Amino acid sequence: MPAVDDLSRSVTALNQDSTLMTVIEMSKSSWLVAGMVPGIERHPMKKLDPDPVALLNLVSRWRCEAERKQRRIDRVAVAFEAGRDGFWLARWLQERGIEAYVIHSTSVAVTREHRRAKTDRLDTAMLMRVFLGWLRGERGHCRMVAIPTFEEEDAKRPSRERESLVGERTRIVNRMKGALARLGIRGFKPELRRAPKELSALLTPEGQPLPPICWKRCGAR
Repeated sequence: MPAVDDLSRSVTALNQDSTLMTVIEMSKSSWLVAGMVPGIERHPMKKLDPDPVALLNLVSRWRCEAERKQRRIDRVAVAFEAGRDGFWLARWLQERGIEAYVIHSTSVAVTREHRRAKTDRLDTAMLMRVFLGWLRGERGHCRMVAIPTFEEEDAKRPSRERESLVGERTRIVNRMKGALARLGIRGFKPELRRAPKELSALLTPEGQPLPPICWKRCGAR
């Protein structure tokens, strides 16, 4: 495994003839798994349900195919992009003796062509190219993310929940300001602690109290 302070390239020498490389394009409903198997000219690809056991069985099958071609597999490396699934799969694979890497999604260089095709197969092929370059120790292909422990990942949960709550608060405040602006009321700050008391005393420029529908949109009772 590379040092934490240098995740832009692998520091382990790559012997491609004895390394089974696998990348995964992960989505909510399926995993598209592609491999580069020593001794096999074709690049196998298989769509799986999001099941780590099925993934492990597929890698074992590819390993057997390489051994039938008289290729000894000394290293199995798996990579996938960081996303909604977090890091549990990487930890699960590492516990079973497989090198697992999580690619920083923004570090992968993509084509700047005006209308680039976007399919899982093309994305998987691109991941394989950048992963191979990274394993060779070449800079500029991609950058890996340090895989946290279960405890470290769980410790980030409160801050993520806070970000979600702050975003929801901003949405509600903007909704209230928009509802009041349509009545000609500006300058009211719903985020202030005294706002609920001041809301009941608000009048429109026409001297009218807030209509019931506006109370409902402002979340007041």
